[in-house]
Amino acid sequence: MTGYADDLTLAHLLADRADVVSAARFRALDLRVEAKPDLTPVSDADTAVEREIRALLAERRPDDGLLGEEYGEQPAGPNGRRWIVDPIDGTKNFVRGVPVWATLVALLEEDRPVLGLVSAPALGRRWWAARGAGAYAGPDAEHGEPIRVSAVADLADASFCYSSLTGWEDVGRLDAMLGIMRDAWRSRAYGDFYGYMLLAEGALDVMVEPELSLWDVAALVPIVVEAGGTVTDLTGRPAPAGDGAAEHSAIATNGRLHADILSRLGRPTAR
Repeated sequence: MTGYADDLTLAHLLADRADVVSAARFRALDLRVEAKPDLTPVSDADTAVEREIRALLAERRPDDGLLGEEYGEQPAGPNGRRWIVDPIDGTKNFVRGVPVWATLVALLEEDRPVLGLVSAPALGRRWWAARGAGAYAGPDAEHGEPIRVSAVADLADASFCYSSLTGWEDVGRLDAMLGIMRDAWRSRAYGDFYGYMLLAEGALDVMVEPELSLWDVAALVPIVVEAGGTVTDLTGRPAPAGDGAAEHSAIATNGRLHADILSRLGRPTAR
């Protein structure tokens, strides 16, 4: 294990605490759902999970920074470390009773993700990775197995995954997306964290999203990369690129397909 062993143990503990809260509220008849200013939904489970995680991090890592989707940012201390939390990724699924949702926890050092954990209790599955330690999946920390991306090298043989088509239309890449879908062996819109985790397991070969927040993507990157994949933004920079308030994008592949997908969907860096 790498120098992140203690942090990874803590990330699992954070996920354990989060799972207890979120699982109890999933499909609850009294679940409260409101619309945030950007019109995306937030449930009482989202806020309760983040409060639980914040409380434990304040106890165990008081000198680390923290950025959460629901309660904003606590600046990093002199060590430059910052935890990034999405209490429930896939809130729209959560509030409709669809079991594809998860708590996402990442640790950043100098704004680069070095640890990621995704816990999906309704699926009975968890994924995690730390820099230099490989990527794993299983029901819990004690029962993880190594995971690896696929060896598919031709788009005609690839399973292609995306979040939705509307976002790609908004960034002027809809025609390119449709071209990829026509050329790929198979295309499906699993969305949110799940496409990235299936990519890390080798069950599909490409996952793309045009618009993301830092908390949507930070935990996913170490898992895909440690599983042998590649993640960049649309300009080809290692993702996530930019500060926490910036809008992000992601092209995640098994590595062998990255140049092809980036050439089709990418855009040049603004000068």
